[in-house]
Amino acid sequence: MQGFLSLPEIVQRHATARPDAYAVIMDAGPTAPCLTLSYGSLYARSATLAKELQTRLSPGDRALLLFPASLEFVVSYFACLMADIVAVPLMPPRRNSSHDASAAIIADCQPRLALTLPEDALPGTMLRARLEEARVPQIGVGSSSELAQSPSLEKGRSDIAFLQYTSGSTSLPKGVMVSHGNLVDNLEMIRARLGNHAGSTHVGWIPHYHDMGLIMNLLQPIYLGARSVIMKPAGFMLRPLNWLRAIQNHEAEVAAAPNFAYDLCVERFRPDQMEGVDLSGWKVAVNGAEPVRAATLARFAKTFAPYGFDANAMQPSYGLAEATLMVTSAGRGAPVRKRTVSAAGLHRGLITNPERTDDAREIVGCGSPVDGVSVAIVNPDTLAKAQPAEIGEIWVQGNSVAQGYWCRPQESASVFEAQIKSLFADEALQKGNWLRTGDLGHLDDDGELYVIGRMKDLLIIRGVNHYPQDIEMTVAESHPALPRDHGAVFGFIDEGGTERVVVVHEVARSQRRTASRDIIAAVRAAVVHNHDLAFHEVVLVQPGSIPKTTSGKIQRSLTRQRWVDKTLELWAD
Repeated sequence: MQGFLSLPEIVQRHATARPDAYAVIMDAGPTAPCLTLSYGSLYARSATLAKELQTRLSPGDRALLLFPASLEFVVSYFACLMADIVAVPLMPPRRNSSHDASAAIIADCQPRLALTLPEDALPGTMLRARLEEARVPQIGVGSSSELAQSPSLEKGRSDIAFLQYTSGSTSLPKGVMVSHGNLVDNLEMIRARLGNHAGSTHVGWIPHYHDMGLIMNLLQPIYLGARSVIMKPAGFMLRPLNWLRAIQNHEAEVAAAPNFAYDLCVERFRPDQMEGVDLSGWKVAVNGAEPVRAATLARFAKTFAPYGFDANAMQPSYGLAEATLMVTSAGRGAPVRKRTVSAAGLHRGLITNPERTDDAREIVGCGSPVDGVSVAIVNPDTLAKAQPAEIGEIWVQGNSVAQGYWCRPQESASVFEAQIKSLFADEALQKGNWLRTGDLGHLDDDGELYVIGRMKDLLIIRGVNHYPQDIEMTVAESHPALPRDHGAVFGFIDEGGTERVVVVHEVARSQRRTASRDIIAAVRAAVVHNHDLAFHEVVLVQPGSIPKTTSGKIQRSLTRQRWVDKTLELWAD
């Protein structure tokens, strides 16, 4: 595609060339019929709604998109892009949810309108009351496809397309301003790196208010003129193997999910549910949005190799909303790169070779920077480039880096306009602004990125660095009552000024008869043995009570706050 074309213009071209080709398929499960949206219908319905929005709103106004997984979300999103309205995808609050970011997001972006399903299916009355208090009217999005005069689809590269609110895993959610240029550039970067094309059907269950669900699973195939198959997130969590069956049924080449999803498929594996499933057509299994674990990749490949899954289809990737989505990934079919390093070296903030077997830890590469993006590893204290063996903060530069945070100029300047300091007057460094990701990582000599953890989560105990995700994995493996990806490790400063470490972990429902003292003893022993670290407290809680982001990341800071407030749902044996 030559020159800059906005995503609405690209949809118009697909609708003209192949109006009857499927753009989106809604797969509600093995027993329910699929709902479909052709490219011709997507364009007509979106353009019709866009003209209505232009009669109600002014360019640059914000519109909340409050939908479950549905075709109406897709129509509403493209209508906003066509009408020069800033779309704000928002998670509909779960009933009785104790972590609801909608109030903070509404106050931050000050929307002028909320788009919903026609039947006004907002769960509960809390959000409805908030919208009424903020004087935000709602309109239901129907199925009309009668095309009035189309709005102008030409957009400026720097015009804001939508606000992608961050997950809030370490702070309040912030609205990342993604421009039309950021969006199209990153979609092209993804296409080029993964080798996707018009025949690359995608199957995804990640909600569209999450950047991976929106950009990788929905917008990437639409950019290509391919099919996007949407599944309900709750359906995946209940029966994860249905995701794999859908990949076969729709002959999908691409499917993306966070690391925990691949673990969940293994944990829920049953041969009878995989009968007749052939995964040999799955060419790109993107693994991102959270730390990628070598053990997860090995377990998944071993479990599903008998069903045709190729281990080389797994593509660990790194990205973040502030860079639109993808920053690094390997190419289609490239084997996963792993490296065995010293655990003691990681504690010192260094990448070194292990000196003995019990010092070895395997880390997973997330590929090299996609074309048009540069990555640097920077010492977060000196702001100079880190030495080759040092772990430092991941900084990113490129056209897909977003415009900043909505109405947060100071935070935008500190995060999006960082400068690398030169230690030597003649040192040649790439100039310009850099995005500070807040993530820790290492680049090897071949440009492969290894993501180590989050700066804000890093624990420093007696001068030694400890990464919470490593300790959490040890805890989960210490006793069968503790499921993977259901625990949070965090630190606090006691009255004497010493940093202490706490773990909060859910206990599996099937382990009600297990004595808590046995679990706690196993946890303490495993962590002392593997990390030379003693917990101040081991807190066992009820299943489902650890707060997570929409992509499944553990919210350590929120868990810590609940521990401080004594509002955790404790587990009693």
